Amino acid sequence: MTRQHAESPPGGRSGSAARARLHDKQSERDHRELRIDKVGVRGLRFPIQVRDKAHSVQNTVATIGMFVDLPKEFKGTHMSRFLEVLNAHGSVMHVENIPDILFAMQKKFNAATSHLEMEFPYFMVKRAPVSGMPSVMDYTARFDAAACNHEIDFVLTVKANVTTLCPCSKAISARGAHNQRGAVTVQVRFKKPIWIEDLIEIIESSASSELYALLKREDEKHVTERAYDNPVFVEDLVRNIALKLNAHPDVTWYKVEAENQESIHNHNAYACIEKG
Repeated sequence: MTRQHAESPPGGRSGSAARARLHDKQSERDHRELRIDKVGVRGLRFPIQVRDKAHSVQNTVATIGMFVDLPKEFKGTHMSRFLEVLNAHGSVMHVENIPDILFAMQKKFNAATSHLEMEFPYFMVKRAPVSGMPSVMDYTARFDAAACNHEIDFVLTVKANVTTLCPCSKAISARGAHNQRGAVTVQVRFKKPIWIEDLIEIIESSASSELYALLKREDEKHVTERAYDNPVFVEDLVRNIALKLNAHPDVTWYKVEAENQESIHNHNAYACIEKG
């Protein structure tokens, strides 16, 4: 193969000449005069490291969204640049790098605002309440961070499942009471970082009982009787969590949602409290 053939694309055109003819459609002017609040990429999976209260750091995989605002005069944004910003910070994202990534997006896109969302499974080893058998429980955590000029807003979300037993059912029934799995979502803003594990503990301690991945017979008896002795409406659940968040010195805002997958109704029960 000659040097000319090795360096030229098919048809004899040079790489620079071919690139010169690639039109930048996104940078064309748009005449609809409508600013877009958030434009970017979503559904990107990427390895991350998050702080782990028990083991210093935990490696997991996040589903990521990255966005910036788009001024009204531009037709579109350059989606590949989001990936360039992300990969410029290494093959594994560290939570401590979130402000750097937000500011890098602002600079890369010449944007006033930038947004980063990360949702990921978070794992904890739990021991069964009687047998002490260890098992791994998974939870869902999420970071929503935004930068407006030099100001950063950060929201931590934790989702955990619990058991709730109906106080009304217990009060009117001669034998037993219906219970259900409740899905709880807690979102917080804070003055100082809060451990994911601490929010999980607040959620689980506010229900009739917490859940476990592994239970032996003696554990199942204990959990069933504990739930029966601690009946909780969905309203009780969000109030119990809210009281503990009210007492937390570093929480500045919160939103608590609980949804019970009712076992004797063909609908779910829902409650929400927001404060701050």
